Amino acid sequence: MDILHKNSTVSEFILLGLSSSQEVQIIFFAVFFVVYVAIVVGNLLIVISVLFDNHLHSPMYFLLANLSFFDLCLSSVATPKVIADFLKTLKSVSFWGCMAQMFFMHFFGGGEMSLLIAMAIDRYVAICKPLHYKTIMNRRVLLVLLLLSWTIGFIHTTSQMVFTVGLPFCGPNVVDSIFCDLPLVIKLACTETYILELLVIADSGLLSLICFVLLLVSYIFMLATIWQHSSSASSKAVSTLSAHITVVTLFFGPAILIYAFPFSSYSINKFLSVFYSILTPLLNPIIYTLRNQEMKSAIKRLSSQHVGSGWSLKYCL
Repeated sequence: MDILHKNSTVSEFILLGLSSSQEVQIIFFAVFFVVYVAIVVGNLLIVISVLFDNHLHSPMYFLLANLSFFDLCLSSVATPKVIADFLKTLKSVSFWGCMAQMFFMHFFGGGEMSLLIAMAIDRYVAICKPLHYKTIMNRRVLLVLLLLSWTIGFIHTTSQMVFTVGLPFCGPNVVDSIFCDLPLVIKLACTETYILELLVIADSGLLSLICFVLLLVSYIFMLATIWQHSSSASSKAVSTLSAHITVVTLFFGPAILIYAFPFSSYSINKFLSVFYSILTPLLNPIIYTLRNQEMKSAIKRLSSQHVGSGWSLKYCL
């Protein structure tokens, strides 16, 4: 690591955050703390429900539980430090801490992007080939899709970070955001980064845009297939698909705006980063639990079992 860092004199980066007002930062601290607790509780609740409720042992919920795990990891890369920084006047992160933030942000982000595609495949098979659903979406296929998500996430982040980590940083070290992100950090390098900027646009921006368009087209095709039928099952499928489309839009929308046009001077990018890394992991479990009757029933069963066990334990004592 020291060899890679030998051309840099910068040992830490200064983060400007969202506001310079101490009063506003206290408000942000309270809001972000509550949001992060909700992210952890909401996503863990989905994972635990899928693990322990036999009614949710299906491919769709297996993928949903893994999506919640990705959301939990993605939000935990930088959010705890962001929350702590709201209580500090000087917000800084070490060189390698900054590199780690960018590596894991794109690792889990790329993995989640791939997992959303896997979830679209699952819904396509369920809607367009219902008689062969259980045969096609078997345990082996699910494990392969999950492994591919982790692998693509690793390749996605490594292909960018292997060049970024060796850049010479010899002076400017102020990042106008609440955490380190590739477009902002690359601009601080003391060398020509045009080729690397194009790589980020292609790897993160265009890839996100292409995946988003393909996913929307696939969901529109599935909706068209559903509308040819009129039944309660079709209504349920439309509700499930609408939840998927909402999540895909919330995830890819900010990512496309940030990384497809990453080196613009628009200050809105830092707020899009907040949405991408903090608000989306909060909204995903809300969307999937509020729009999914089976998930709500599973959570109720889990809660009642927990309450029942608590009363039994209290009675025994």
